[in-house]
Amino acid sequence: MAVAVSVLGAGAGRQSGASLARFRRGWYDCLARRGDALFELTDALLAAGPVISLPYLSLDGLHRRGHGSTYAALAEGYVDAEKVRELLAASLPGASCPVFAVDVSVWVRSDAECSPDRGYYYHPSKHSAGQPIVAGWAYSWLVGLELTTNSWTAPVDAQRLLPGQNPSTVAALQIHGLLRRSPELGLKTPLFVFDGGYDSVRLALELAGTAAQILVRVRSDRSFYADPPPIRATGSGRPRRHGAKFTCPDPTTWPVPDAVHTCADEQYGAVSVQMWHRLHAKTQQHDGHGSRGPRPIVPGTLVRLTVDRLPGRSRAPKTLWLWWTGPFGQTPDPDLLWRAYTRRFDIEHTFRFARQTLNWTLPRPRTPEQADRWTWLVIAAYTQLRLARSLVADHRLPWEQPLPQTHLTPGRVRRRFRHVQAAMGTPAKPPQPCGRSTGRPQGTRRGPATRHPAVKTAARPAIRHSQG
Repeated sequence: MAVAVSVLGAGAGRQSGASLARFRRGWYDCLARRGDALFELTDALLAAGPVISLPYLSLDGLHRRGHGSTYAALAEGYVDAEKVRELLAASLPGASCPVFAVDVSVWVRSDAECSPDRGYYYHPSKHSAGQPIVAGWAYSWLVGLELTTNSWTAPVDAQRLLPGQNPSTVAALQIHGLLRRSPELGLKTPLFVFDGGYDSVRLALELAGTAAQILVRVRSDRSFYADPPPIRATGSGRPRRHGAKFTCPDPTTWPVPDAVHTCADEQYGAVSVQMWHRLHAKTQQHDGHGSRGPRPIVPGTLVRLTVDRLPGRSRAPKTLWLWWTGPFGQTPDPDLLWRAYTRRFDIEHTFRFARQTLNWTLPRPRTPEQADRWTWLVIAAYTQLRLARSLVADHRLPWEQPLPQTHLTPGRVRRRFRHVQAAMGTPAKPPQPCGRSTGRPQGTRRGPATRHPAVKTAARPAIRHSQG
């Protein structure tokens, strides 16, 4: 507690402390039902040690209620998701050009036959019938990135995908919601980064007319097309829709780049960025697919990125191909594009920390609504760690390397969060004695629960979701 209080006295620490206090109060206001139990459950999640099941959180001193309130809070509580999204958007760090990443992570529930709304999704390590496919709930996360070397992100939205929903369409809806809640972001033209598997054309069509830049990784065997040549005055027949072909694996089809950017980086060595403007792809996933309507043509910028080495890896790096599109008349910044895409991998660290430390997928809720409440709890806990990182000093094990305060990891901030909570206090009301429950009336039977098989959808190109 002394460490936290001493830092709170500094100018920057005082400002961070005020931001954290506002967020904690705002988070409490988002909990409309069973709010006290949900708030104390969030604090226990931030301060407790290794947790092997939910009841162990009720043993922590910050959770002043019994283990029954833990289950009741998830089963009967209410989290105002829209208010939480507004709170998270208001807590974003300031940046001249905001950068965000979108990716999907799966909560595996393969054996939960009584849980509805499960679908089949890709998983890199777990298999079913010899295939890397599992049944569960998939969540699309939208997080803010920092262009510095750290593992922090700023989650602003998490939405559960219903079986059959297109991840690209859900991501576009999340971006629309963020720009609506934070109009000041539109003045800065934020950049949204996607990994392979997302449909770049669908994203561009869904976000047409918005002040947003899109950067999507594409396969290295893709082909793109330039604008068609001008129509001759004496020509006949239908005008051409595609011009010269650009094949990524065939350098003989590459014209002279429209822009070239090179620089030296401490982590990646020599970096080279080549860009070709006004290229478009042929797409099969459009609203008129199956009819004789024309395919949409969405021009953009094709980016080729090469680096000398990968941080902490001995294998040779691969060439990355990216596709960018943005508001009409705007040209991409090559230095921003390559730095933004390399920082996209910070969302993988967030997924891993949420799973392994904050126990995001540890509970086994019956309904997806309970999983949604727990997901918001985890995001609120992670955001409090981000806001508190300038309020604590390094607390390390003897064999760990010391870190300056500006480079503390989420795990090390969590070690000191109990002291921050003691200095901040809690808006949650103390528990009131309610006597002994009568339990289930004698002679009643609940009967078997309803079975809900996982929903199989029509085959489409699989998106490889992140698992952390």
